[in-house]
Amino acid sequence: MTAEDVRHVVAVGLAAAGTGVVVLSALAALTMREVYGRLHFLTPVTSLGAPLIGVALAVENGWGLTAALDLLTAGLLTVTGPALAAATGRVAAHHDGLR
Repeated sequence: MTAEDVRHVVAVGLAAAGTGVVVLSALAALTMREVYGRLHFLTPVTSLGAPLIGVALAVENGWGLTAALDLLTAGLLTVTGPALAAATGRVAAHHDGLR
């Protein structure tokens, strides 16, 4: 097995794990009735799913500008995801009069 084969296997494993997190979070969010419950299932997508997929893309493409952009995008999503969830929850609470 060559180094390229190992890199491909690692990338597929990371992508599968990230995709699994995203799909399971989406399915779990469908079971919740209120927006507040659904917001909790956004966190695994932004904190675990996106970084795994971003690293998988970087590993598969090799280190270069494309990998840097993949990692930058995943990093920005990871950093801004919690703030987006908090802002969405706050707007929903304000709309429902729970302020």
